[in-house]
Amino acid sequence: MAYEDISRPLGVENRVRVGIVSGLRFAGALTLVAAVTFLYSRLLSVNSTTVAMSYLLVVLGVATVWGLWEAVAASVLGMICFNYFFLPPVGTLTIADPQNWVALFAFLATSVTASQLSSQAKRRAEEAVFRQHELERLYALSRNLLLVDSPEELAKQIAHQMAQIFCLRGVAFFDRASNRVYRAGPEDIPADEAKLRDVAVQGTVLHDAATSTTVMPIRLGGEPLGSFAVRGSGVSETALHSIANLAAIALEQARAQETASHAEAVRQSEELKSTLLDAMAHEFKTPLTPIKAAVTSMLADGMSNPAHQELLRIVDEETDRLNSMLTEAIQMARIEAGKLGLRTSAHPLDELLKPSLAKLGAEAEGRKVEVDIPQDLPRVKADPELVGIVLWQLLSNIIRYTPPGSGFAIRARARDGSVCISVADGGPGISPQEQARIFEKFYRSQPHRGLIPGSGMGLAIAREIVQAHGGRIWVESNPGAGSVFFFTLPAAKEAAS
Repeated sequence: MAYEDISRPLGVENRVRVGIVSGLRFAGALTLVAAVTFLYSRLLSVNSTTVAMSYLLVVLGVATVWGLWEAVAASVLGMICFNYFFLPPVGTLTIADPQNWVALFAFLATSVTASQLSSQAKRRAEEAVFRQHELERLYALSRNLLLVDSPEELAKQIAHQMAQIFCLRGVAFFDRASNRVYRAGPEDIPADEAKLRDVAVQGTVLHDAATSTTVMPIRLGGEPLGSFAVRGSGVSETALHSIANLAAIALEQARAQETASHAEAVRQSEELKSTLLDAMAHEFKTPLTPIKAAVTSMLADGMSNPAHQELLRIVDEETDRLNSMLTEAIQMARIEAGKLGLRTSAHPLDELLKPSLAKLGAEAEGRKVEVDIPQDLPRVKADPELVGIVLWQLLSNIIRYTPPGSGFAIRARARDGSVCISVADGGPGISPQEQARIFEKFYRSQPHRGLIPGSGMGLAIAREIVQAHGGRIWVESNPGAGSVFFFTLPAAKEAAS
């Protein structure tokens, strides 16, 4: 198939049809002039002025109904007949009176000028009607596209709407997202998928003169969305561009709607999951409270033998572990449900740190703990309960992942309107690959996954809490050289002032 730039020439079939119609119009115009000539030369006796006016009326009528060139032909034939049959000497093309020459040429000029004006008025009226019909069709197309029920088959419906509303012989619509071609109309368009895809990517308008097929790209903001091919010359190039714009808007709207629906479904799924997780965690925590109380009471009484005491200590430790995991699950569920309500106020950092260090209790025995918090450090604007969770997650990780007896250091420095807290340990360190994922939910370090208990939610919870305060959290580590966890909290304004 030979394609060339669009100029909308007529096909062979159309040229033959137009030629036949044009010939019939010329014959009709000449027949009318001949009829007037026969009427006034054979049947009625009138003066030359009446004859000239009659010829002029015929020319105007031909120009109004058929067009300029038919009217010009009628004017020339009318001038010849007027000269031959009605100006003396009659029966010859010779004019005896010079004044009749002026009258003859005045008649010709008047008829041609009037024909041109009448033809222009007719052409403009036809163009106005044609544009009005195209606007009505474009409005109908846009309305129907807005009322599409299933966005999944929008491309197919666009093709059928185009063929139906614009009375096209054939339509082929290529949707780049699904990489499919949808066809509509009574005739099959000879436009293959490769050509439609090339036009969509290149953004050029092509026309096949042999089959009267036009291929138009569909783009929105420079992004190719597809293309369509139409067969038939009843639609202007401007209307085709408008159809392409309407199709682009409809496709983009459908995709945005699909994305929004998918996002809403994911949000509802996450909310349901968080609600279920929260409910289950609370239900599991309910029996843990009396279990913990009973075990603690039995250990305090000391009535059992040493073997039983050891078993009770195991039950007590595992109860604490399970309780900690359920607490993390509840915190994560609240975070994902958007229920992490901050109650911030100004606090000295050492007051926030003391509860977490005290909570370590016996687990910190034998470890060197260094705390470096300057006296002039500004207070932080934070929720003490939530910041305590962050500190506890970092300190408990040190206890779990570093060798017994190794120390750790807690430092704080003021930095650009915030306070940066660091927690350094002397553990094995973290590889660069794992540093990029260590704050992900449920992620656990590969070397310790089966050896050290945990849920993989602690650092994820800490990250969400720090980000909710407007800060950030990160880690710096080298394998074999320990790790340093940093997080920032905003400084209280009254302290800064």
